[in-house]
Amino acid sequence: MDARSLTAAGLVTGYALDAAFGDPQRGHPVALFGRVASALEQRVWADSRPRGTAYAATCVGAAAALGALTAAATRRRPLARVAATALATWTVLGGRGLAGEGEAMAVRLEAGDLSAARRRLGHLCGRDATALDELGLARAATESIAENTSDAVVAPLLWGAVAGLPGLLGYRALNTLDAMVGHRTRRFTRFGWASARGDDLANLVPARAGALLTAVCAPVVGGSPRRALAARRRDAARHPSPNAGQIEAAFAGALDVRLGGVNSYAGQVEDRGTLGAGRPPDVRDLRRAVRLSRAAGLAALALAVAVAR
Repeated sequence: MDARSLTAAGLVTGYALDAAFGDPQRGHPVALFGRVASALEQRVWADSRPRGTAYAATCVGAAAALGALTAAATRRRPLARVAATALATWTVLGGRGLAGEGEAMAVRLEAGDLSAARRRLGHLCGRDATALDELGLARAATESIAENTSDAVVAPLLWGAVAGLPGLLGYRALNTLDAMVGHRTRRFTRFGWASARGDDLANLVPARAGALLTAVCAPVVGGSPRRALAARRRDAARHPSPNAGQIEAAFAGALDVRLGGVNSYAGQVEDRGTLGAGRPPDVRDLRRAVRLSRAAGLAALALAVAVAR
Protein backbone atom coordinates (compact mmCIF):
# COMPACT_ATOMS: atom_id res chain seq x y z
CA MET A 1 0.00 0.00 0.00
CA ASP A 2 1.21 3.52 -0.75
CA ALA A 3 1.24 6.34 1.80
CA ARG A 4 -2.10 7.69 0.59
CA SER A 5 -3.81 4.33 1.06
CA LEU A 6 -2.27 3.90 4.51
CA THR A 7 -3.54 7.31 5.61
CA ALA A 8 -7.00 6.63 4.24
CA ALA A 9 -7.16 3.21 5.91
CA GLY A 10 -6.10 4.71 9.24
CA LEU A 11 -8.70 7.49 9.02
CA VAL A 12 -11.50 5.04 8.21
CA THR A 13 -10.49 2.69 11.02
CA GLY A 14 -10.20 5.54 13.53
CA TYR A 15 -13.59 6.89 12.50
CA ALA A 16 -15.09 3.43 13.00
CA LEU A 17 -13.50 3.18 16.45
CA ASP A 18 -14.97 6.52 17.47
CA ALA A 19 -18.40 5.53 16.12
CA ALA A 20 -18.27 2.21 17.99
CA PHE A 21 -16.69 3.21 21.30
CA GLY A 22 -16.64 7.00 21.59
CA ASP A 23 -14.15 8.73 23.85
CA PRO A 24 -12.20 6.71 26.42
CA GLN A 25 -13.77 7.10 29.86
CA ARG A 26 -10.41 7.35 31.60
CA GLY A 27 -6.97 8.54 30.58
CA HIS A 28 -8.12 10.37 27.45
CA PRO A 29 -4.97 11.69 25.70
CA VAL A 30 -6.64 15.03 24.94
CA ALA A 31 -7.48 15.47 28.62
CA LEU A 32 -3.89 14.60 29.50
CA PHE A 33 -2.65 17.19 26.99
CA GLY A 34 -5.02 19.72 28.54
CA ARG A 35 -3.66 19.10 32.03
CA VAL A 36 -0.07 19.49 30.85
CA ALA A 37 -0.91 22.62 28.86
CA SER A 38 -2.76 24.08 31.85
CA ALA A 39 0.18 23.44 34.15
CA LEU A 40 2.51 25.10 31.65
CA GLU A 41 0.18 28.07 31.28
CA GLN A 42 0.25 28.62 35.05
CA ARG A 43 4.03 28.79 34.92
CA VAL A 44 4.56 30.97 31.85
CA TRP A 45 1.47 33.22 31.76
CA ALA A 46 1.97 36.91 31.24
CA ASP A 47 -0.32 39.58 29.84
CA SER A 48 1.65 39.41 26.60
CA ARG A 49 0.99 38.33 23.03
CA PRO A 50 4.61 37.22 22.45
CA ARG A 51 4.52 35.06 25.59
CA GLY A 52 1.18 33.55 24.52
CA THR A 53 2.49 32.94 21.01
CA ALA A 54 5.52 31.09 22.40
CA TYR A 55 3.22 29.05 24.63
CA ALA A 56 0.95 28.06 21.73
CA ALA A 57 3.90 27.24 19.48
CA THR A 58 5.44 25.05 22.18
CA CYS A 59 2.26 23.08 22.88
CA VAL A 60 1.18 22.64 19.27
CA GLY A 61 4.73 22.01 18.11
CA ALA A 62 5.19 19.27 20.70
CA ALA A 63 1.99 17.52 19.61
CA ALA A 64 2.85 17.79 15.91
CA ALA A 65 6.41 16.61 16.59
CA LEU A 66 5.06 13.53 18.35
CA GLY A 67 3.00 12.81 15.25
CA ALA A 68 6.01 13.34 12.99
CA LEU A 69 8.20 11.02 15.09
CA THR A 70 5.51 8.35 15.04
CA ALA A 71 5.17 8.71 11.28
CA ALA A 72 8.93 8.36 10.85
CA ALA A 73 9.05 5.31 13.11
CA THR A 74 6.33 3.56 11.07
CA ARG A 75 7.52 4.61 7.60
CA ARG A 76 8.51 1.06 6.61
CA ARG A 77 5.85 -0.71 8.67
CA PRO A 78 2.50 -0.36 6.89
CA LEU A 79 0.36 -2.08 9.50
CA ALA A 80 1.92 -0.04 12.28
CA ARG A 81 1.30 3.17 10.29
CA VAL A 82 -2.37 2.27 9.80
CA ALA A 83 -2.70 1.41 13.50
CA ALA A 84 -1.00 4.62 14.62
CA THR A 85 -3.16 6.74 12.30
CA ALA A 86 -6.29 4.92 13.47
CA LEU A 87 -5.48 5.45 17.14
CA ALA A 88 -4.66 9.12 16.58
CA THR A 89 -7.89 9.59 14.62
CA TRP A 90 -9.90 7.89 17.34
CA THR A 91 -8.22 10.10 19.92
CA VAL A 92 -8.96 13.41 18.20
CA LEU A 93 -12.46 12.74 16.86
CA GLY A 94 -15.53 13.55 18.94
CA GLY A 95 -18.41 12.50 16.70
CA ARG A 96 -20.01 9.87 18.90
CA GLY A 97 -19.58 11.94 22.05
CA LEU A 98 -21.11 14.98 20.35
CA ALA A 99 -24.13 13.01 19.13
CA GLY A 100 -24.53 11.41 22.55
CA GLU A 101 -24.61 14.79 24.28
CA GLY A 102 -27.19 16.06 21.82
CA GLU A 103 -29.37 13.02 22.46
CA ALA A 104 -28.93 13.36 26.22
CA MET A 105 -30.15 16.96 26.01
CA ALA A 106 -33.11 15.88 23.90
CA VAL A 107 -34.13 13.24 26.46
CA ARG A 108 -34.15 15.81 29.27
CA LEU A 109 -36.08 18.35 27.22
CA GLU A 110 -38.65 15.76 26.17
CA ALA A 111 -39.11 14.86 29.83
CA GLY A 112 -39.64 18.52 30.69
CA ASP A 113 -36.72 18.45 33.12
CA LEU A 114 -35.32 21.91 32.46
CA SER A 115 -33.07 21.87 35.54
CA ALA A 116 -31.32 18.73 34.30
CA ALA A 117 -31.14 20.12 30.76
CA ARG A 118 -29.54 23.34 32.02
CA ARG A 119 -26.93 21.34 33.89
CA ARG A 120 -26.31 19.14 30.85
CA LEU A 121 -25.77 22.09 28.51
CA GLY A 122 -22.36 22.62 30.09
CA HIS A 123 -21.22 19.38 28.42
CA LEU A 124 -21.78 21.05 25.04
CA CYS A 125 -20.88 24.71 25.48
CA GLY A 126 -19.98 27.39 28.00
CA ARG A 127 -23.19 29.37 27.65
CA ASP A 128 -24.97 30.60 30.77
CA ALA A 129 -28.05 28.37 30.94
CA THR A 130 -29.63 29.81 34.09
CA ALA A 131 -32.37 31.78 32.36
CA LEU A 132 -32.84 29.57 29.27
CA ASP A 133 -36.25 28.03 28.65
CA GLU A 134 -36.94 24.91 26.57
CA LEU A 135 -36.54 26.69 23.22
CA GLY A 136 -33.42 28.51 24.41
CA LEU A 137 -31.85 25.26 25.51
CA ALA A 138 -32.78 23.56 22.24
CA ARG A 139 -31.24 26.43 20.28
CA ALA A 140 -28.04 26.43 22.33
CA ALA A 141 -27.62 22.69 21.91
CA THR A 142 -28.39 22.80 18.18
CA GLU A 143 -25.83 25.57 17.63
CA SER A 144 -23.21 23.64 19.59
CA ILE A 145 -23.90 20.46 17.61
CA ALA A 146 -23.38 22.43 14.40
CA GLU A 147 -20.19 24.20 15.47
CA ASN A 148 -18.62 21.08 16.93
CA THR A 149 -19.43 19.02 13.86
CA SER A 150 -16.81 21.18 12.17
CA ASP A 151 -14.34 21.40 15.07
CA ALA A 152 -14.54 17.81 16.33
CA VAL A 153 -15.20 15.84 13.15
CA VAL A 154 -14.69 17.62 9.82
CA ALA A 155 -11.51 19.54 10.67
CA PRO A 156 -9.58 16.66 12.27
CA LEU A 157 -10.39 14.36 9.37
CA LEU A 158 -9.29 16.89 6.76
CA TRP A 159 -6.10 17.79 8.64
CA GLY A 160 -5.34 14.09 8.97
CA ALA A 161 -5.94 13.61 5.27
CA VAL A 162 -3.56 16.36 4.15
CA ALA A 163 -0.94 16.25 6.93
CA GLY A 164 -1.17 12.76 8.41
CA LEU A 165 -0.26 12.12 12.03
CA PRO A 166 1.26 15.59 12.63
CA GLY A 167 -1.91 17.15 11.23
CA LEU A 168 -4.20 15.08 13.45
CA LEU A 169 -2.32 15.75 16.69
CA GLY A 170 -1.31 19.33 15.90
CA TYR A 171 -4.85 20.35 15.00
CA ARG A 172 -6.36 18.83 18.12
CA ALA A 173 -3.71 20.51 20.29
CA LEU A 174 -4.45 23.91 18.75
CA ASN A 175 -8.21 23.48 19.03
CA THR A 176 -7.83 22.46 22.67
CA LEU A 177 -5.70 25.51 23.42
CA ASP A 178 -8.34 27.73 21.84
CA ALA A 179 -10.93 26.26 24.22
CA MET A 180 -8.59 26.77 27.16
CA VAL A 181 -7.08 30.23 26.62
CA GLY A 182 -8.69 31.59 23.45
CA HIS A 183 -11.45 33.45 25.28
CA ARG A 184 -11.59 37.23 25.41
CA THR A 185 -11.34 37.45 29.17
CA ARG A 186 -9.13 39.83 31.11
CA ARG A 187 -6.59 37.06 31.68
CA PHE A 188 -6.44 35.73 28.13
CA THR A 189 -7.14 38.65 25.80
CA ARG A 190 -3.44 38.96 25.01
CA PHE A 191 -2.00 35.65 26.16
CA GLY A 192 -4.62 33.61 24.27
CA TRP A 193 -4.52 35.72 21.10
CA ALA A 194 -2.20 33.37 19.17
CA SER A 195 -4.18 30.28 20.16
CA ALA A 196 -7.46 31.87 19.08
CA ARG A 197 -6.13 33.26 15.80
CA GLY A 198 -4.27 30.04 15.04
CA ASP A 199 -7.45 28.05 15.53
CA ASP A 200 -9.31 30.46 13.24
CA LEU A 201 -6.72 29.92 10.51
CA ALA A 202 -6.69 26.14 10.97
CA ASN A 203 -10.46 26.01 10.54
CA LEU A 204 -10.89 28.37 7.59
CA VAL A 205 -11.09 25.57 5.01
CA PRO A 206 -12.65 22.83 7.18
CA ALA A 207 -15.49 25.11 8.35
CA ARG A 208 -16.41 25.98 4.78
CA ALA A 209 -16.09 22.38 3.67
CA GLY A 210 -18.30 21.38 6.61
CA ALA A 211 -20.93 23.90 5.56
CA LEU A 212 -20.98 22.53 2.02
CA LEU A 213 -21.16 18.94 3.29
CA THR A 214 -24.03 19.96 5.56
CA ALA A 215 -25.90 21.28 2.54
CA VAL A 216 -25.26 18.06 0.62
CA CYS A 217 -26.62 16.05 3.56
CA ALA A 218 -29.69 18.25 4.16
CA PRO A 219 -32.12 15.75 2.54
CA VAL A 220 -31.23 13.24 5.31
CA VAL A 221 -33.31 15.40 7.69
CA GLY A 222 -35.89 16.46 5.12
CA GLY A 223 -34.06 19.67 4.33
CA SER A 224 -33.10 21.47 1.16
CA PRO A 225 -29.48 21.79 -0.01
CA ARG A 226 -30.44 25.00 -1.80
CA ARG A 227 -31.89 26.52 1.38
CA ALA A 228 -28.82 25.48 3.38
CA LEU A 229 -26.47 27.09 0.86
CA ALA A 230 -28.61 30.23 0.71
CA ALA A 231 -28.58 30.61 4.50
CA ARG A 232 -24.83 30.08 4.61
CA ARG A 233 -24.24 32.66 1.86
CA ARG A 234 -26.62 35.22 3.37
CA ASP A 235 -26.07 34.83 7.11
CA ALA A 236 -22.64 33.35 7.88
CA ALA A 237 -20.95 36.76 8.10
CA ARG A 238 -23.40 37.88 10.79
CA HIS A 239 -21.74 35.54 13.28
CA PRO A 240 -18.72 37.02 15.12
CA SER A 241 -16.66 33.90 14.38
CA PRO A 242 -15.23 33.67 10.84
CA ASN A 243 -15.78 29.91 10.94
CA ALA A 244 -18.62 28.94 13.28
CA GLY A 245 -21.05 31.09 11.34
CA GLN A 246 -20.40 29.06 8.20
CA ILE A 247 -21.64 25.72 9.49
CA GLU A 248 -24.22 27.12 11.92
CA ALA A 249 -25.87 29.04 9.08
CA ALA A 250 -25.81 25.92 6.90
CA PHE A 251 -27.40 23.88 9.70
CA ALA A 252 -30.07 26.56 10.15
CA GLY A 253 -30.92 26.43 6.46
CA ALA A 254 -30.84 22.64 6.27
CA LEU A 255 -33.12 22.32 9.31
CA ASP A 256 -35.25 25.34 8.27
CA VAL A 257 -34.87 26.93 11.70
CA ARG A 258 -33.55 30.20 13.06
CA LEU A 259 -30.33 30.09 15.07
CA GLY A 260 -28.17 32.83 16.59
CA GLY A 261 -29.16 35.77 18.74
CA VAL A 262 -27.96 37.19 22.04
CA ASN A 263 -26.06 34.78 24.31
CA SER A 264 -24.39 35.12 27.70
CA TYR A 265 -20.99 33.62 28.49
CA ALA A 266 -19.69 34.01 32.05
CA GLY A 267 -21.50 37.33 32.37
CA GLN A 268 -20.39 38.61 28.95
CA VAL A 269 -23.21 39.21 26.46
CA GLU A 270 -22.56 38.45 22.80
CA ASP A 271 -24.81 39.00 19.78
CA ARG A 272 -24.26 36.21 17.27
CA GLY A 273 -26.61 37.55 14.64
CA THR A 274 -29.59 35.79 13.11
CA LEU A 275 -28.85 32.65 11.10
CA GLY A 276 -31.62 31.15 8.99
CA ALA A 277 -35.16 32.32 8.34
CA GLY A 278 -37.26 29.59 9.96
CA ARG A 279 -38.84 29.20 13.39
CA PRO A 280 -36.85 28.75 16.59
CA PRO A 281 -35.64 25.13 16.94
CA ASP A 282 -37.34 22.78 19.38
CA VAL A 283 -36.36 19.39 20.74
CA ARG A 284 -37.40 17.64 17.51
CA ASP A 285 -35.03 19.86 15.58
CA LEU A 286 -32.26 19.05 18.06
CA ARG A 287 -32.67 15.37 17.23
CA ARG A 288 -32.61 16.24 13.53
CA ALA A 289 -29.42 18.22 14.12
CA VAL A 290 -27.82 15.11 15.64
CA ARG A 291 -28.76 13.09 12.55
CA LEU A 292 -27.44 15.84 10.28
CA SER A 293 -24.18 15.95 12.23
CA ARG A 294 -23.69 12.21 11.81
CA ALA A 295 -24.40 12.42 8.09
CA ALA A 296 -22.00 15.35 7.63
CA GLY A 297 -19.36 13.38 9.54
CA LEU A 298 -19.66 10.45 7.15
CA ALA A 299 -19.50 12.81 4.19
CA ALA A 300 -16.36 14.39 5.69
CA LEU A 301 -14.79 10.94 6.01
CA ALA A 302 -15.48 10.26 2.33
CA LEU A 303 -13.92 13.61 1.42
CA ALA A 304 -10.90 12.90 3.62
CA VAL A 305 -10.34 9.54 1.95
CA ALA A 306 -10.58 11.19 -1.45
CA VAL A 307 -7.96 13.85 -0.67
CA ALA A 308 -5.68 11.76 1.58
CA ARG A 309 -1.95 12.12 0.87
